[in-house]
Amino acid sequence: MTLLESNRPAWPAEGTVFPVAEIDIEVSSEPHPFHLAEADRAQDSWQREIAANPHLFDGRMVLQRSVRIAEGRIIARAHIVPYSTFLWWRRTRGPGACHIFGMPMLLSSDGAMIAIRMGAHTANAGRVYSPGGSLEPEDVVDGRCDIAGNIAREVREETGISLSEAAAEPGWHAIHMDGSVTVFRVFRLAATADEVVERVAAHVATDPHPEIDEAVAIRGPEPTAYNYPEFIPPILKWLFARQDGQCISALPATRWAPTRAGPSNL
Repeated sequence: MTLLESNRPAWPAEGTVFPVAEIDIEVSSEPHPFHLAEADRAQDSWQREIAANPHLFDGRMVLQRSVRIAEGRIIARAHIVPYSTFLWWRRTRGPGACHIFGMPMLLSSDGAMIAIRMGAHTANAGRVYSPGGSLEPEDVVDGRCDIAGNIAREVREETGISLSEAAAEPGWHAIHMDGSVTVFRVFRLAATADEVVERVAAHVATDPHPEIDEAVAIRGPEPTAYNYPEFIPPILKWLFARQDGQCISALPATRWAPTRAGPSNL
């Protein structure tokens, strides 16, 4: 893996949405330096986590160690770590790691943003945000992360919706807050918000191990309407501001067809 130094002081202002033309996350087979340095503390913290929530599972995920953002490009170097190491980093927000993850912003035909409420057994219990999740080993293709494939899988698993049914707006965007970078794309569904919520409810009812409690139709940018993580209100402000004065159905879009190859170009 080539060396890469983060340029965090040069990143766009925290909490602002910016366009992204390319993302390249190279994944090393070596242990993450943060994991090596913090393994004991991470395990101590994990024991407290599972004492509070025995349903948590210490699986594997991708955690970045360095990130450069410049001229519409996000370039990162990452490692596979235990989930327990990520949770410890999330608690401490130490400088030795960063977290990049992808999400779709799903818009119903009547203009609502479709989010999900996480189940009580998860680490984000009760939180409301777009369906999605951290990058996992199965999202690594030829040593690099496939964010498009990741979000398609996460949406399908959590909601039963295939992004192939949606129209994808051109371009990706991102926002960073407190060491985490969210990369997202807007997708438009043909169904109304009520229809989507009902469909997701049917999926949850038949899923033997649902990650979510329900879908939520968000119809405005009010930051305290639900139990949002900190990155969602700025995205909602951007999302609904751009709709003012626009007919959503008139915005250009293309049918979504994610691939598992060539993850660098979004």
